[in-house]
Amino acid sequence: MKVNNTGSIVLFLSVGLIIAGTLLAINSRSDASELKEENDKPLFENKSHGKFYPGLETVFLPEGQAAQMKEYTGFTVSFNKDNHTPNYVAWELLGSEVASDVKRSNKFWQDQDIEGCPVTSDYTHSGFDRGHMCPAADQKWSEKAMDDCFVMANICPQDHSLNAGAWNTLENKERLWAQRDSALMIIAGPIYTDNDNQRIGDIGVRVPGAFFKALLAPYVENPRAIAFVYPNMTSPGNMQNYAMSIDDLEQLTGYDFFPALPDDIENKVESEFSFTEWNRMK
Repeated sequence: MKVNNTGSIVLFLSVGLIIAGTLLAINSRSDASELKEENDKPLFENKSHGKFYPGLETVFLPEGQAAQMKEYTGFTVSFNKDNHTPNYVAWELLGSEVASDVKRSNKFWQDQDIEGCPVTSDYTHSGFDRGHMCPAADQKWSEKAMDDCFVMANICPQDHSLNAGAWNTLENKERLWAQRDSALMIIAGPIYTDNDNQRIGDIGVRVPGAFFKALLAPYVENPRAIAFVYPNMTSPGNMQNYAMSIDDLEQLTGYDFFPALPDDIENKVESEFSFTEWNRMK
């Protein structure tokens, strides 16, 4: 992981304490063939490619971590009732969807089917933005997807300078990369340390110290992946300063990303990354 001086201080202060004693054993995983048999349909039936790997939204979490799964239109949430935020949100972004023009909803709503889901007023006057994990701009292909995107199960307390700054810059880049590569699989969520004890609102939404993104381009000739971790504060410098391999992200979070990939592909794309390769536009 490459960092500049400022980026390294901010990043390591925020994520260097990552769950030092809490990297619990990951649930026993099925092998890729078994997982494919269980997921015999693509994540979203309205999306098709010449090839696809079913189950790319699957993430294996540490044993015992609170997780309620729900599929919304266009994305899947694993929700943590203890933190009142998602563990992660996963979605596929097609390049063809980026130019869609459904208007932004801005109507945040509570999903009463999700245990521990906050209401929008839990964030009011908290000093934090209602930060989308799956951004509204990725869901402009469908009015229902746009409406679903504003569910509070998709939201985390996010410092405004990050939400409107580096995080937004990364989201814009992802849409360009999806157009270039035809599609991306994106998984985003908060990272908590033992020191992340601040809570907001009547329900007590836990404020994370950092956020992650795991990106996979599964349909290019040579599939590739990259991860980013940003502290929940102003994140100066170039985005490459916050880039890392999926393997590194798995060490930070204790999560197992993209287990549905064939082992040879998973091992290759998760162990290496090149920001230069990712950021090229041809």
